[in-house]
Amino acid sequence: MKFLRAIHTGETDEELLLRYKNTRNSDCFGQLYDRYILLVYGVCLKYLQDGDEAQDAVMQLFEDLLTKVLQHDIHVFRTWLHTVTRNHCLQWLRRRERTLQAEPYPDLMESDGVLHLLDDTAEEEEDGRMAALQDCMEKLPENQRTSIRRFFMEEMSYADIAASTGFSLKSVKSYIQNGKRNMKTCIEQTMEKE
Repeated sequence: MKFLRAIHTGETDEELLLRYKNTRNSDCFGQLYDRYILLVYGVCLKYLQDGDEAQDAVMQLFEDLLTKVLQHDIHVFRTWLHTVTRNHCLQWLRRRERTLQAEPYPDLMESDGVLHLLDDTAEEEEDGRMAALQDCMEKLPENQRTSIRRFFMEEMSYADIAASTGFSLKSVKSYIQNGKRNMKTCIEQTMEKE
């Protein structure tokens, strides 16, 4: 796939972005995205280390951004795009590394052996673990529960969670870390009782 630099129309990034937001004409956003497609591809290639995957990520990111730019107040498009691209690649890598696709909240369990839902256990035990997971999730403080759901289930980046909740970036990191620890403790205690 060859990426070509678009010819500048004379409009600034901000003008094209505003025109897209006002008209929802994807050609406007396409012109803007084309200005930075080599940058986006370079970032994707750096993180994904695979040309085909990087091209796929560039195309998927374009589709995702058509709605995402409408939800954000963007002051410097190039900087914002670089950050979004990096986060997109990190999420891509996280998805690629998952081995148990059907496992809910996969990163909560990591490699600690607390809750592997797809092992060779009996169905009753698996049902008990699922119930414990759901029950413990509901016991989390609201800020931790919200951050964990958005990070692990909706695959949002820390920055996206902060933007959508109003939490600071530092708080989001803390809520996820503390929520994971609280979930692990709760699940261990629940499973010991059974």
